[in-house]
Amino acid sequence: MNIHEIIRNRRSVRKYAQCPIEPEKKQLLMDALRLAPTACNFQPFKFIVIEDSESIKTMAQLCKSQSWIAQAPMIIIGCAIDKNAYKKMGNEDNSSDIDVTIALDHLTLAAVDLGLGTCWIGAFDKQAVRKFLNIPEDVNVTAIIPVGYPETPDLNFPVDESKRKTENELFCQENWK
Repeated sequence: MNIHEIIRNRRSVRKYAQCPIEPEKKQLLMDALRLAPTACNFQPFKFIVIEDSESIKTMAQLCKSQSWIAQAPMIIIGCAIDKNAYKKMGNEDNSSDIDVTIALDHLTLAAVDLGLGTCWIGAFDKQAVRKFLNIPEDVNVTAIIPVGYPETPDLNFPVDESKRKTENELFCQENWK
């Protein structure tokens, strides 16, 4: 698949087959995270990879009891480290959340290319996740991504564009109109 096909075929998968991810595919996913671009190449993030089924079940409960997450053979927690990020001039904003989400997006697209499925999880108890995984207080838990083979492997079909906003609704030329 080329990148445009991968983008069109990416889905939020919420049903996973009960089979592990091969080590070589796992390595390619880790490379997608590691090689993602960041502001000034500061790489202000860390990723926690969980493959233990009991830990995954606990994480599913910490994700607002979304029990389907426990089906995934692996979940990845993206953590932004503000103190290591590029600081924008003149204010306290920094690049950490953007940098970690770029890396996680690379992960989701690489997964499609490998025949794997993912789903962005933003609904979770940050403090409980932080405590369960021993994440320092000054680190932001940005997103959680379950990864695995889709239960229905024939998900390679284009996005239903009728459910997407039109270009006129999304884009402006030269200024906000």
